[in-house]
Amino acid sequence: MTILILGGAGRTGARIHRRLSTNGVPTRLASRRTGFDWDQPDTWSGAVHGTTAAYVCFTPDLAFPGVPEKMRDFGRLAAAAGLERLVLLSGRGEEGARMSESALREGGVPTTVLRCSWFQQNFSEHFLTGPVRRGLLQLPAPDVPEAFVDLDDVADAAVQALTCTIPEDATYELSGPELLTFAQTAAILTDACKRQVTYLSVDVPTFIADLAQDGVPADEAEPLAHLFTEILDGRNASLTVGVENMLGRPASSFSAYARATAMSGVWS
Repeated sequence: MTILILGGAGRTGARIHRRLSTNGVPTRLASRRTGFDWDQPDTWSGAVHGTTAAYVCFTPDLAFPGVPEKMRDFGRLAAAAGLERLVLLSGRGEEGARMSESALREGGVPTTVLRCSWFQQNFSEHFLTGPVRRGLLQLPAPDVPEAFVDLDDVADAAVQALTCTIPEDATYELSGPELLTFAQTAAILTDACKRQVTYLSVDVPTFIADLAQDGVPADEAEPLAHLFTEILDGRNASLTVGVENMLGRPASSFSAYARATAMSGVWS
């Protein structure tokens, strides 16, 4: 059994790779670094050949135009190559992503879809790292509750789906164990960092200018702003039991994540 990890250099892919390798499961990492390119279908078959399952992570977003067609083609390729299961990373509340989920399943390979809430690690491994360091979260979003999920929970769920005895064709929504507004996350970060972190609702241009301080170009910041303005409208202000159902344990809290991350020094 060899498991293909698409996006193997990414935040979820790297975590999944470490877990599978620790358990002695052969893996194959695929990304642009290895020659795999979602925009060049002729690079797909070499990655898929000889594998039995695949973790599918598409960036920047499953909801983008043209992505359902890519998912449909990849699902059919996976079926033709004899893959036994697929695990797809998706997002909660993203209606555009539903088309990509359905398209991937058209190939007939059993597919487990993991619809995730906002990642806790966005504050330490992605675009919010700089704002936390500066002590000011300037975000183009109302202060609505979100069920931030720990990437380690997501990786554990993906490994479970990739290695369970019988492949599942199922959809799980993964969330953290509590609903938190950005003001509340700022308070938790303040306590963990032992210094003030403040949340401020701003317009999109201010958000883009703030991220520019960290070298994030406007063409990357604008889609992130879209996620804030479109997805963070309260549609995901509910908790799920996906982590508990898949892993048999509670989801990890934002407070535990913040304490551990602060101790690592990443926000210093």
